[in-house]
Amino acid sequence: MSVRLRSVAVAAFALFATLVARPAAAHVDYVTEDSGDPLDAMAFIAEVLSDPFNAALFAGSGLLATAGIGAYLWVRPTVVDVVVLREKLAGYGDLVPWMLRLAVGLPLVGAGFQGYLFAPTLSFEPATSPLLRVLFIGLGFFTLFGLATRITAAAGLLTYAWVLVAVDPLVVLAVEYVPVLLALLVLGGGRPSADDMLLEVASTPGSYYGRIDPVHHLKSFLDEATAPLRRYVPTVLRVGMGVSFVYLGLIQKLADPASALQVVEKYDLTSVVPVDPGLWVVGAGVTEVAVGLALIAGFFTRGAAALSFVLFTTTLFGLPDDPVLAHVALFGLASAVFALGAGPLSVDRLIGRPALDDGEEPVAAAD
Repeated sequence: MSVRLRSVAVAAFALFATLVARPAAAHVDYVTEDSGDPLDAMAFIAEVLSDPFNAALFAGSGLLATAGIGAYLWVRPTVVDVVVLREKLAGYGDLVPWMLRLAVGLPLVGAGFQGYLFAPTLSFEPATSPLLRVLFIGLGFFTLFGLATRITAAAGLLTYAWVLVAVDPLVVLAVEYVPVLLALLVLGGGRPSADDMLLEVASTPGSYYGRIDPVHHLKSFLDEATAPLRRYVPTVLRVGMGVSFVYLGLIQKLADPASALQVVEKYDLTSVVPVDPGLWVVGAGVTEVAVGLALIAGFFTRGAAALSFVLFTTTLFGLPDDPVLAHVALFGLASAVFALGAGPLSVDRLIGRPALDDGEEPVAAAD
């Protein structure tokens, strides 16, 4: 395959990614008042795709996506840009805990001040529930500072489980908190963090702080105990993100087309891309399910993470009243998955080729 043909293939894939990244990937419940008149999901999908134009556009998009991914997998080992990018991303591994702490710390602080339980749809009155407010603000600030990170992550997971079981199962709208907190439970605060700083001071012989702080021994023990699990952190993050996408696409759009149609109508999305409103819903739902399944399987992982990041961004610009703070965890999750790649237990690991074979030179971009 010539350099020019490879460039065209990669450009075509990039164009396709941009086209499918439409502002319809929001949490539907965050921007709608009610579910509207119920619609039979299977009958709705069948009706939408019974239109020849809709069917042709839907099938053509699928074929273009398949061709784009195939072209990328074919050319990626010898494109110098990809080689350099992968090598650079490999150096960001020690910064992932910091990225994840920011991703959940900020929205947890916001949840405490604004009064909601992980998902903006599960609100509480801060004035009448001061303990809940203090809990969420405390979890957020401790996470941001990286102070007692593993204990804070465990407390966050227990709080999420309490909301899920005892308050409202619709907290699954914010399921992205779970993989991030699980990852922090394994990784700890990383650096920069208060944990790392205090451990350095406390473990220095002769330090005054080391005499009064026995906790640093616990941190050292937990660092050693969780070390074998660190290799599975990319798997936990991508699977968690994939589950979130499948839920958004399957449950919030394909299984509840009435609510999704309200989003299309409310923001006049058909004026952005003049297609049938039903095709907007079906296309957005199928795209999200496909991205989610790719992440769960660990197939084309960095590409799926990059596409999801574009989806989130266009959603925030396209839906002006979508709560930005509620999506920060997803942005951080996507960034971490993009940096770490698929990890073990993934299709990418099974079928992936090395960046370059022995003695093979990367192909420079054409002038």
